[in-house]
Amino acid sequence: MRVDIFLKNSRIIKRRTVAKLACEGGRVKINEKTAKPGDDVKIGDIISVVFGEKEYKYKVKKILETQSKSNMEEMVEVI
Repeated sequence: MRVDIFLKNSRIIKRRTVAKLACEGGRVKINEKTAKPGDDVKIGDIISVVFGEKEYKYKVKKILETQSKSNMEEMVEVI
């Protein structure tokens, strides 16, 4: 799954366009490598997202195509 769609579906970032802009701005990394919006996310990957001056890390546990509020706990683990 594309990283921008994953960020939206897991509710880390609420809109796909914002997730895409974050990737293009170098604020998203997958396994310590700067991510492009179309990069693939796999189970076990570590995603780092910079919000302001803070960096948050998430480990991918599950990939789901649908979006709901309960999906975040199923999809990612906050590190």
